[in-house]
Amino acid sequence: MSTLVTERDYMDSRVIRVSRKRQITIPLKFYEALNLGDQVECSLEGGAIVIRPLRRTDDEFSVEILKDLVSKGFSGDELVREFETQRYRVTEAVHRLLEEADRIADGIQPASRFDDVFDPED
Repeated sequence: MSTLVTERDYMDSRVIRVSRKRQITIPLKFYEALNLGDQVECSLEGGAIVIRPLRRTDDEFSVEILKDLVSKGFSGDELVREFETQRYRVTEAVHRLLEEADRIADGIQPASRFDDVFDPED
């Protein structure tokens, strides 16, 4: 059930506890007001952690995949088969990234640095 977010809701605040695993529980009032699902976007902005509803949907990934496949000349049944293959690959890649993020959050795996990923010498 979603409720309308008012200016008063933006001024409302709560003190919440951070667990040993660096996890927090979003107050139900905030969760419902923003109509959050099982994933959110989290960013660091001006010294604050900002949590927003996740706006990118599977449909957006699907459109991007289809655009790419059409630009490569796929059509008809071949397009459908390749789309299903690519969509599966994207879904699996996202699951791997989420699992890696969980391992990093749990302190099991160190986070990569920018230079590790985008090393100018490679």
